[in-house]
Amino acid sequence: MRGSVRILTGLLVLGASGAFASVADTSAGPMRIEAMAEGLEEPWAIGFLPDGAFLVTERDGLLKLFAAPGAVPIQVSGLPEVYAEGQGGLLDIMVPRDFARTREIWLSYSQPQGRGAGTALGKGVLSADGTRLEGFTAVFVSPEGGSGGRHFGSRVVEAADGTIFLAVGDRGTGPDRLEAQDPMRAEGKIIHLDRDGSPATVLPDALPGVYSLGHRNPQGMASDPQGGLWVVEHGAQGGDELNRIEAGRNYGWPVISYGEEYGGGKIGEGQAKPGLEQPVLYWDPSIAPSGLVFHSGALVPEWAGDAFTGSLKFDFISRLDPDDGFAEERISTPETGRVRDVVEAPDGSIWFLSVYDGAAYRMAPAQ
Repeated sequence: MRGSVRILTGLLVLGASGAFASVADTSAGPMRIEAMAEGLEEPWAIGFLPDGAFLVTERDGLLKLFAAPGAVPIQVSGLPEVYAEGQGGLLDIMVPRDFARTREIWLSYSQPQGRGAGTALGKGVLSADGTRLEGFTAVFVSPEGGSGGRHFGSRVVEAADGTIFLAVGDRGTGPDRLEAQDPMRAEGKIIHLDRDGSPATVLPDALPGVYSLGHRNPQGMASDPQGGLWVVEHGAQGGDELNRIEAGRNYGWPVISYGEEYGGGKIGEGQAKPGLEQPVLYWDPSIAPSGLVFHSGALVPEWAGDAFTGSLKFDFISRLDPDDGFAEERISTPETGRVRDVVEAPDGSIWFLSVYDGAAYRMAPAQ
């Protein structure tokens, strides 16, 4: 992996309430990590509402609304049917900037399709009491479903202009299949849509909405402070990538890769080929990155513009510094077990989901 790695661990301390919390020694000083929600079943994504409430998706198909940290959750009804097999289920959530006016909630999920499933994106209106999504409608469904329960991708980002990006995985068909390279298929693509689901990008000889191609399994996607779009995606054995996404570009999978076949063996044609993009950063061995956010610096000025992603494999949060060649700092505490999502809360704190703990945690400077 290019860049240096700094590994920082956490200590258990006794808080004022008598409960144990963690304090991580980081490059920006000590950070306190506290549970905001517990008792979750395989949590996948967090979304924040303007009034301080937050929503958490659970992969098996539940959406839970917490009025405040530690509150008893409301189970939201009106959700779509999901294919909760393997890696599939109810996946990402996106609360648009105009929620106060529209009350729209966007969800990505794996939708049953015949004997298999495809990545889908839909939206509904959250009722005034927060108990249901009204009028939920799918605005995009991958037109080519696949069997098996792998590589749905499924992260959702609202761009600065209000359009929507959806990351779609290659469905785990293996490096000998080229669906991710076929511009007329949705697998292994970043899809760009208007709010009504119509394509916001139309490339020549491509499925309407395809923005970029050659992706394996994007598990994190975010905009940087300048509005640029980025993804982190899983490689095979080695070769996880951080990519800066631009319209019409081909990111190589499975023609080029820094990983290898499970059990050994070259994938495709090697690590580079003219016309195919190189990653900004790759991890070898794989860390299984999931979730992605660029910190605003509102609460931790030292981290302004830095990228954060979780590791599903090695149980840490990775901080990547663009001003230092994306050098990596690894933040590891008892809570950072199999981190699925990493987001920034309205107050500038960093929240993350631990699959192992079934909990949402808040990380902020220790006082």
